Order: sequence, then C-alpha cells, then structure tokens
Amino acid sequence: MTAPASAGEAERAPRGKVTLTLLAVLALLGIAGFTALGLWQVERRAWKLDLIARVDQRSHAAPAAAPGPAAWLAISRNDDEYRRVTVTGTFLPNADTLVQAVSDRGPGFWVLTPLRTDSGFTVLVNRGFVSSDERKADGFDAPAAPVSVTGLLRITEPKGGFLRSNDPVAQRWFSRDVAAIAESRKLGAVAPYFIDADTALDAPGQPHGGLTVVSFPNNHAVYIFTWFGLALMLAGAALFVARYEWKIRKKSPSRV
Repeated sequence: MTAPASAGEAERAPRGKVTLTLLAVLALLGIAGFTALGLWQVERRAWKLDLIARVDQRSHAAPAAAPGPAAWLAISRNDDEYRRVTVTGTFLPNADTLVQAVSDRGPGFWVLTPLRTDSGFTVLVNRGFVSSDERKADGFDAPAAPVSVTGLLRITEPKGGFLRSNDPVAQRWFSRDVAAIAESRKLGAVAPYFIDADTALDAPGQPHGGLTVVSFPNNHAVYIFTWFGLALMLAGAALFVARYEWKIRKKSPSRV
C-alpha cells in the first residue's frame, strides 16, 4: 500500500504548463517594463545634466540686452531662462506687486515693479525679497531716476502657486504671473518674462536682491538603480522558479 504524499511533497508538485506560461509572460512583461523605465531615467539624467550645464553657463555669462518685443515670441523656458540680461529705464511709481514667497530670510514677499525701458517697452523687475516684518503698505520707493538693472531672465509663472490661485482683485499673489499682474496694474503690453535683479539694487529700506536660487533636483541616478534593480530581481526570481521546476521534473518525470 502506497503511503499518501506529505504536505511538503504536495507543495513541490510541478506547476502546469498554462501556469508556467502565464508566469513567464508576466515576468517578461515586468522585466521589459522595469528596463524601459530604467532606460528612460538614463535619458532624463542626461537631459538634466545638460540643462544644469547650460543654465550654469547662462547665469554666469556676461549680461546681454534684455529681449525686446521683436524677440518675445521666440523666448522659451528651455533656451532663455536664467540668461543674464541688462536693461536701462525708469521704474513706474506706486506700482509694486508683492508675491508671497519663502527665501533664506524666511517667509515674505518678492517685490515686482514695472520698468519702462529706454527702448520703449515695459518689463517687470523682481527687485528682491522683503520679510513679512519689512512689508510696507505704501511700497518700497523705487528710484525715480533712470536705472540700469542687471539680473536673470525668468519665465512667467501663470495661474498661481501649489494649491493656491492668484487673486488679482484682492492683490493676493502666489506666483509671478506676468500677464495677470500687467492686467491688474493696467500696464498694457509687457515682456513675457521678468528679471530677477541682482544685488545692485539692494540698499537700506529696499528689497534684498540677489536671492535667486538656481537649483535643479537630480535624483535620476537613484531611479536608474531602482528600476534596473527591480528588473534584475524579477529576472532572478524567474530564473529561480525555472530551475526549481526543472529539478522537480528531472526527479519525478512521471508527474509531468
């Protein structure tokens, strides 16, 4: 009389061909998917490193004239943001716009003031940062005489901040939305960018300039190791199952 198979022996019974085929297909799809994600992150990392290099070169280059109306349509975030530019003109009086922000000095506001350039167009200038305690109801007395401003070209930030929409009627701003600020202040046509002024405008009683942070998160190497690691782990698991099934069939061909 043959003894019944133990629980351990039942667990070691070979899987059916349909089950193995399904597991193989799922494993291949998983390995292919994780590998594709890893390759995508390799491409993203190369793009990010190139962007960082280009931005670093722009931000440290000699300043060029701020683009005028003829060049506005060609301006893009990819090609122009963080370019060093310079412009000469006169600040418009009583036209400051305070945009909520957080800097190394804590919570406060960016102070954006329209500058009427000698070339005839208007551009918003981020004169710098003021803390909540430094905020003034009557503005920050922009120089009345013509000035030359040097700084970084920044692309407009439409709609608002994270989960917070701009409220032009109440003059509550969470992003530097050039078009919305221009419409609210009735400035007419303005440049589709603003200029983050450097420390040249930083003076007692004035906003603190030169606080622009040029930084891009670059975690792509971690993602690359993660996705390729998962692909290798899944391939290893598939190989383990395949060897296990092969050994069972080798020992007990009658069960196949």
